[in-house]
Amino acid sequence: MSTQAQSTTSPQTTLALEIGLLLLLSLIWGSSFTLIKIAIPTIPPFTMVAARVTIAAALLVLIARAQGHALPGQGSLWAAFFVQGLLQSALPFTLISWGEAHITSGLAGVLNATPPMFVLVITLMTGRGRQSVSGPKIIGVCLGLVGVAVTIGSDQFAGIATAAPLAQAAVLGASLCYALAPIWGQRFSELPAIVTAAGAMSGAAILMLPAAAVLEQPWTLAPTTQAVAAVIALAVVCTALAMVIYFRLIRTLGPLGTTSGSYLRAGFAVALGSAWLGERFTWSTLLGMILILTGVIAVTMPRRNGTVVSNR
Repeated sequence: MSTQAQSTTSPQTTLALEIGLLLLLSLIWGSSFTLIKIAIPTIPPFTMVAARVTIAAALLVLIARAQGHALPGQGSLWAAFFVQGLLQSALPFTLISWGEAHITSGLAGVLNATPPMFVLVITLMTGRGRQSVSGPKIIGVCLGLVGVAVTIGSDQFAGIATAAPLAQAAVLGASLCYALAPIWGQRFSELPAIVTAAGAMSGAAILMLPAAAVLEQPWTLAPTTQAVAAVIALAVVCTALAMVIYFRLIRTLGPLGTTSGSYLRAGFAVALGSAWLGERFTWSTLLGMILILTGVIAVTMPRRNGTVVSNR
């Protein structure tokens, strides 16, 4: 690459690209709440997740091979892939899918917006994670959480006392998984994002297929056409595409910056509900989304020289 070409890529452009990818990832995952709601009446949780991760794994492996990448053969690396697949996909997808059968999507959105808080606590307690935690990042996490509460609205919190406690715990458990996953995923920083995504998703598929077969016997189900279409969208867009973006952001924005997208995801879930389902969009919703965006900027903003911190 020439010197002139190199000079055209400024640190500000790089940061804008990463934040743009974070916005896209949040939009994709925000839509998953609606898709899960469409699928869950006729496709139970284990079967839904097994289909989702298996389709995504096959697609990612094909793309990796088409790009000339071979999946690694080391047993230790595959063990790490299995852990990543469990933390990032198999376990949280199942917990959220089961939880949404018992609580509202709005309440699930609030509870599932907590990964940055978990990441912050884990980082402060263990010292793990390559990005240092600064005052602005802590303020950003808190602003984002407040923004989620304002966006969703106080009426959603009224259901906390009556909604199924186990369902709430399940969604919070998924949030904890989402907090641990990017911290664990930093060990794959030397691999191309597509290879990491393919390996992790293959591990998740191997875990979920036997579980679905034993617990739900999917061959006996009669899903609707809408439910099948929702699962395909979850697999191709919300899983395969999303995972490639996700593993890139772990390297560039770090665990805390990447999980700050959870706040945006909740905001997008509300906005999409308004656009697709005719749900009310109020001034408090707009204010909450502004607070969320401010918090995410504070969390992802680099400390020096306006450059994105790379964890490679």
